[in-house]
Amino acid sequence: QGLKPLAPTESPHPIFGTSKPAPGLPASHPSLSTNKVPDLQKIFQRSDGLPVHLKRGYPDRMLYRTTMALTIGGTIYCLIALYIASQPKNQ
Repeated sequence: QGLKPLAPTESPHPIFGTSKPAPGLPASHPSLSTNKVPDLQKIFQRSDGLPVHLKRGYPDRMLYRTTMALTIGGTIYCLIALYIASQPKNQ
């Protein structure tokens, strides 16, 4: 009799490189209508002196500032916690 194969012998459908929409998406889904890559390439390849993570304007600046504030606040909190932990307990 032999052993039965654990994996199916048929190859799965390819995910990339298909021109047909996925079975669950309607043909008029907004993400299928336009290619945004050329527009984003124009934005990110512009030589305006800004770093890549700040090129898209106000939302990127707010995300960057929030991340930096949380990082600095967390560092200060850790230093305070280490200082408190290093002090001997009073008896």
